[in-house]
Formats: sequence, structure tokens, C-alpha cells
Amino acid sequence: MEIDTGDNQVQVRSVWMVTREYDKLAGAGGVKDVCRQLAEALAVYGGCKVRVVLPRYGFMDPVGLGFSLTDVGGRNGRIGGRRYAHTFDVDMHYVGEERREAVAIWQAEINGVLIFLVEADRFATKRAVYTYTEEDEQEVAWQRRGGGHFDYFAMNILLQKAALDLMILLGEQADVVHCHDGHAAILPAVMREVGGYRHFFRRSGALVTIHNAGQGYHQEVSDLAFARAITGLPTRVITRGRLGESFDPFIVAADYAILNTVSEQYGRELQQTAEDSRTGWLGHALLGRGVTLAGVTNGIDPASFDTTAPETLGLTAGYNVARGDFAGKEECKRALLATIAASGPWERVRQYGVLDVTPERPLGTFIGRLTSQKGVDILIQALHALLSNDPSLQFLFLGSGAFEFEEALQQLSASDLGQGRVCFLKGYDAILANKVYASGDFFVIPSRYEPCGLTDYIAQLFGNLPIVHRVGGLVKVLDGETGFTYSENTPEQLAEALAGALRLYRHHPHALRTMRMAAVERIWHLHTWEKVMESYLHLYRQAMIQAREQ
Repeated sequence: MEIDTGDNQVQVRSVWMVTREYDKLAGAGGVKDVCRQLAEALAVYGGCKVRVVLPRYGFMDPVGLGFSLTDVGGRNGRIGGRRYAHTFDVDMHYVGEERREAVAIWQAEINGVLIFLVEADRFATKRAVYTYTEEDEQEVAWQRRGGGHFDYFAMNILLQKAALDLMILLGEQADVVHCHDGHAAILPAVMREVGGYRHFFRRSGALVTIHNAGQGYHQEVSDLAFARAITGLPTRVITRGRLGESFDPFIVAADYAILNTVSEQYGRELQQTAEDSRTGWLGHALLGRGVTLAGVTNGIDPASFDTTAPETLGLTAGYNVARGDFAGKEECKRALLATIAASGPWERVRQYGVLDVTPERPLGTFIGRLTSQKGVDILIQALHALLSNDPSLQFLFLGSGAFEFEEALQQLSASDLGQGRVCFLKGYDAILANKVYASGDFFVIPSRYEPCGLTDYIAQLFGNLPIVHRVGGLVKVLDGETGFTYSENTPEQLAEALAGALRLYRHHPHALRTMRMAAVERIWHLHTWEKVMESYLHLYRQAMIQAREQ
């Protein structure tokens, strides 16, 4: 259902977020940053009471993170072999088996946001947010590293039901429940259709944010009987909530919530172009139900990437991009090149290849998941051409992902073409990422599709000009003004865009300085969360009006 209203008289006071990620606590991608920064903006600037619910994964130390157990729940219970003074049970029925799972709740207030962690056997055994780790694979052979958890759907349902139960136990009827991605998208239907919830939440609105609509991100399930049993939803809702032959959280949410994507352009691509084929035609299916996806381009908190405070970011020296002071940036580049030349030491990454220590040579950079979506294969092919034609270019990769891309980068760094000019730091470390951002001259984002993109913002704040495929949320990079863009995502076009950037680097360094300054100015003018928050408040008001009309 699409609702268009200019009624600003509706006041949003209480927002609950349900998410699998939250920055500083648990994360795997950009969702963690969006959740934390939006939540804090709503609390600080929006005057909202903000609550966030996410799992307590096995890799999290709640006490060390400042959390304490709540007294929510009416009885003693045992979870993971430990006795908890206050627990409550969540209905988690299987087909032909009525069952419940015990949960306890941790809580802490962080930067004005009250955060709840759900303690449960199902979450406590997980060493990563979404996938099995190398340690998991060593313990159980079928738990392949990088593969999704076998009980992903049950994990999602447990989180969503526990969040609703927690609100009831606390007596807090949210104005809006903000559900992040497919992991939480079934909640609006459960809130409206399941008897234990629908009366309590009759005036609560729901917003579902689609952070990534790509196939593999829907969190769908093909076993409809299982979906019916564990969600508690009526058969008619399960049947109507299908995309193809599977029960799809985003499709089922369409009847009960406002839906948005994380950039205007991505929303248009999903509903107006053949790019939607990458989603299994989710966008067009929603459009067929009369749902037009709202687009709100993600914001960024510039203060989190303040290069004038180098000690906070782990940088060698400080510098001021907005004022065009880059002396410290050169020091950062020189220091990282020296560390790479010495092969570390590294704590969380493994180094393949080395780079020349000459800071005057242009340095291209890539930070992210090594996947097909991120266009890593396109970048590798483009580099083969560029390294042959431009003897000065060096390139640094930081990340991990698909085995074939990790192998390709290892081979490139050791090849005659890449030796001494391509370095691959396999793995990830947040402080090291800051060093790479600060050291790079250009930051390449060759994504095949990109719902929004946060790394382009971050690179700009570090004075590292993005070179992006003009798609999805990356259209916020303005060619020749705040970075470089190209339209056809081919190795040839990417190589041409890189070559153009290198020409400016050599012959017109003042132009690059102007672009770097303009990029930061544009972020402060348009893309801070204080400004983006207003668009979400508008969607929250729509959701509240929708709830009252249903």
C-alpha cells in the first residue's frame, strides 16, 4: 500500500529498531553503520525514544560491552548451560511439533539509544553474524566457511518474536517498528495477524528498509509448511507472501508496512528497469501490488571519520580535507607503504605482494567484500591493462570473500605484472581500513549493483577520490566534481576512467585538491544523518497513519 501524505501533525516519539547488525557490537556490512547512525540521530536530533533489538551472538561479550541483564521475564531458566534469573519463552513451533525457546535480555544505553541483546541458544552458538567461520568448518565439516547458517530462518523469527514479546513485557507500544532488511521483514505481518500481538500493536506503524534486494538477501524459505508453523501466520498470508515458489519476507511485508530502499536510484532501478532481474523481480512484484518503493539515500556521520583527530582513527598524522590541507595525508601514505614493504606486522590480515615505498606514485585502493556483486573480477581485468600501460600505478586491496577472487589477487600480486605494484591484504581490520582510506589517492567501486554505498562517502572524507560504476546509490558521486564515474561496467570503461584520473593526478593536481574539498562540502550539506533523518521521520509518520487506517 502506498500512502502519500503531507500531514506533519503526526508526532513520532517512540521508535524500535529490529536488526541483525549494529555498529560497534555486531556487523558484516553497511547495515551496521546505518542502524547505529540513524538510531543516534533520531535520539539526539529527532527527540525520539529509540530502542534497538539484536541477537547476542557467540562472539559478543555483553558484560565487556557494558550490558547488564534485565529483570524482564517471569521465571528462572537455563540457556546454554547457564542459569538466568529472568527468562521468557518464545513460540517457535515446527511442523508437527509444538515448541518454545527460552530467551533472556541484556540491555545498555549507548549514546542515547537503549539497546537490547537477545540471549538464546540459537544465537549464542554463532561465531559470525550470517555465516559459518573457519573454526566452525574445522569442528563440523558441513558448516562450510562463508556458508549461511542452516537455521537462518528460525534465527530471524526468534529475533522478531522476541522483540515483540519484549515490547509487550515492558508495556511499550512503539509508534513505529523499523525492520531492517529481510531478517526482520516478517515482523509487520506477525504484528498484525498473530493473535498474541495484533491487539497490543494495533496503533503501531511498521517500516521495512530493504538494504539489499539481491537474490540471496531476501531470507526466503521454500518450505511453506515450516514457514506457517514457525511464524504462526495464517495460511492465506503465507500463500500471498510468495515470490515464485518461496515465502518471501519482503513480499509479505507489503500488505502491512511502508517499504523503502536505501537510495532513490536503487528504488527506481528495482521497479523501472531490467536491473530488477537480479532480485528475482522483487521490485516489479511489489509494483504489481501497488507498492512504490520509497527511496532514502543513506547518510553518514562525518565526525566518525574526522581526519583532524588522527589518534582516534589510528592514523600516523592528521590533515584537513575540507580546508585543502593534505600534508598529513602524505605522511599517512608514506607510513603505510613502509609497513607494507616490511610485510607488517599484521594482526588480522595476511599480506600477498608488496608495493614501492615512493609516495609520489599514485595509489589506487579497494576495500570490501570480494564478490561478484562488488565487481572484483572487472577490476582485476582492468588492472591487467592499466599496469601494462602505466608503469607508475600501484594498487592496494583490503578484504576477503569468494575463493576464486582471493586466488586471483594472490596470483596477480605475485605475477611479473603485479610484483611490487599490487598488494593484497587478505582479511579485515577497522584501523587498517582507515589507514588504507587515508593513504589512497583513488578508491575504486566497480559494483554491478549497489543499493547505496557507504565506502564512497568514507573515501571522500579521507580525501580518497572514488571512481565508481554509475549505478544505484553510487550516482551521488558527481563525475569530475566529487569523484569519477563510468556508465558501462566493463574492464575497458573502468580502465579508461582510472586512466583519466591518473592524468589529473600527474598534470592537474590542483583539480584533484578542489574535488576532494568539494566532496566533503557536499557530504556536510546533503548527506549527514541529521538531514537524512527527516526523510525517515516522514516515512514513520506514513507508517503510523497506515496502521490507524488498516
